[in-house]
Amino acid sequence: MKGITLLWVLFSSWSIQTQAQMRISPETVQQWANAFGKQIVALSNRYSGAQLLQKKYKDVEPIIKMVEVDGLKMVKEFAEEMENMLGRKMKSVKRMAEIAEDADFYHEYNATLEFDYFNSMMINEVDEDGNNVDLGGEFPLEENEHFNKLPVNTQQSVIQVPTNVYNKDPDILNGVFMSEALNDVFISNFEKDPTLTWQYFGSSTGFFRLYPGIKWTPDENGVVTFDGRNRNWYIQAATSPKDIIIVVDISGSMKGLRLTIAKHTINTILDTLGENDFVNVIAYSDYVRYVEPCFKGTLVQADLDNREHFKLLVEGLQVKGEGKVKKAMKESFKILNEAAAEGRGSLCNQAIMLITDGAMEDFQKVFEEFNWPDRKVRVFSYLIGRELTFADNVKWIACNNKGYYTHISTLADVQENVMEYLHVLSRPMVIDHDHDIIWTEAYMDSVLFNTQAESLLLMTSVAMPVFSKKEETLSHGILLGVVGTDVPLKELMRLAPRYKLGVHGYAFLNTNNGYILSHPDLRPLYKDGKKLRPKPNYNSVDLSEVEWEDTEFTLRTAMVRGESGTISLDVRATVEKGRRVVFLKNEYFYTTINETPFSLGIVLTNGHGKNAFIGNVSVEEGLHDLTASDVTIANEWTYCETDIDPHHRKFTQFQAVVRYLLGKEPDLECDERLLQQTLFDAVITAPMEAYWTALLLNASGYYFPPTHSITDKFH
Repeated sequence: MKGITLLWVLFSSWSIQTQAQMRISPETVQQWANAFGKQIVALSNRYSGAQLLQKKYKDVEPIIKMVEVDGLKMVKEFAEEMENMLGRKMKSVKRMAEIAEDADFYHEYNATLEFDYFNSMMINEVDEDGNNVDLGGEFPLEENEHFNKLPVNTQQSVIQVPTNVYNKDPDILNGVFMSEALNDVFISNFEKDPTLTWQYFGSSTGFFRLYPGIKWTPDENGVVTFDGRNRNWYIQAATSPKDIIIVVDISGSMKGLRLTIAKHTINTILDTLGENDFVNVIAYSDYVRYVEPCFKGTLVQADLDNREHFKLLVEGLQVKGEGKVKKAMKESFKILNEAAAEGRGSLCNQAIMLITDGAMEDFQKVFEEFNWPDRKVRVFSYLIGRELTFADNVKWIACNNKGYYTHISTLADVQENVMEYLHVLSRPMVIDHDHDIIWTEAYMDSVLFNTQAESLLLMTSVAMPVFSKKEETLSHGILLGVVGTDVPLKELMRLAPRYKLGVHGYAFLNTNNGYILSHPDLRPLYKDGKKLRPKPNYNSVDLSEVEWEDTEFTLRTAMVRGESGTISLDVRATVEKGRRVVFLKNEYFYTTINETPFSLGIVLTNGHGKNAFIGNVSVEEGLHDLTASDVTIANEWTYCETDIDPHHRKFTQFQAVVRYLLGKEPDLECDERLLQQTLFDAVITAPMEAYWTALLLNASGYYFPPTHSITDKFH
């Protein structure tokens, strides 16, 4: 308190003198600064007990082992552990796909099938007479720590059907009946890998099978809008990367409801695109105009920012003039042909989406010049409105360019009709049986269960397409759906523990598109009143936006290419929640995670993370001090894996550590090095309680014991 009082008196004196416009010499200010510094150091030394700890470490120096940290070796070890973890998820997904395809192979379609299943909206619901509602029934649910403390049933999956899909449609009933075979593999996967979270099958017919079973929560209007076919994991697994040009008619005949439907169709198409796709939007009437003039003549990555930007501009479209589709088609083909020739875009599928209420021109010459005979660009046509006068023309465009024609007369038709193009683009994959496994970018699935616990969990998903293997359908290329599972990124990052990286060290993940999966400077949420919500572009933050000292993009480029290496950067970092800036020299080590589109990087700071010491004390001595009343450990760290065996999930990290060290839970998987360091630190810091207690007693006017009585424990 004396130091603080002195600072206040000096500051007051300085303020008074300044107000009186008295001159103060630089030498005087320097003397004050030196005095302040000495006071602060003295206070810090006295009340922190730093000198006491330094002496303790000095006394045990002979039994401390100093090791230099090999950053490149460390990052490769972390990456290998992550590869193994993610590999287990991929094996689970492959098993799900195999079982689903076999079940479909032996299932005979029955148009009159009657089958009761557990509908996630209906379970445990009763009517006014107390009877179970249709497609409901008793469905035991038990709160589960592993699944965000949500009530689940780990012995049974449930079926979710969007509100706009009839839950007893023959296609739905046959698909649900066929996919019942997935129940056993869901349970088996979870037993083999208890770290698995949600497992699911999204059917091409619209239903969604989820394990473990859960009661689905509708939105505030009592509606379930979730459709698995709209989710990124489904779309990426169902199709290869693609270049899409959306061409929309804004001539005078498109006024009113037609324009509203057209805009909704564009937005729905945009929602089916991901960061591996490329897109542009062209509007036409008497002339061709780019919705975003800055994107003229090119393709842009269909990341979240660009998709939302297009949606905003599309909303402002207005009708005018006469529709001249030939010019718009020519412009679209030029963009796609140039992209393919110059090696730009996705270098895979290419398609034009034509949205119009009719086409009167002679447009055959356009296709002869730009697309025939190879027909490398598919053309999908969407006829808007109830009028069918020009239906034959619009249909001809699609059918003669390996596309698909659909008629959209109401807003309710948009969703189902737009999804058809995904099935067409998936046919080559289905026919060739390309079971490509895909990984999504980071996302927060706040839609899924409408719960805070789930919505704040940043995750990635691994998914795989499911094809029909029946002989009679092989040539048609029928996609049955997509299977997948979620991987919380927090669980993945636990494999790069902070204690190995030093005070300012950290680990981060990014995709082969340069977007961050996990990074300490990625802050995906903002506060909206009392609620936390995801920021609009939280999953399209580029690595260069957080590691901004990488001005030459050396680090970003190397990681996007999947290379291994190291780079040094001088950085400015904030500490104490942004109150203070420190200047650091960071060493970045990076490598790829095999079989995934991800790269891992770690940062070691010179003077803080390049060297580590390893202490050694007996378990008995360490436990004595670790279990003292004034000691706790960081519960968010993983000292022992409590999530593998359900029996261990009831333990806190502290309880797990103590029981393991006492031999009561020998089956626990624990980090031996971290436990060794924890026991060592417990012994080293044991005298601190007595020291701080003595300071408190002394400040209260009680006897302050001599220093040597506190440090006797050291000898």
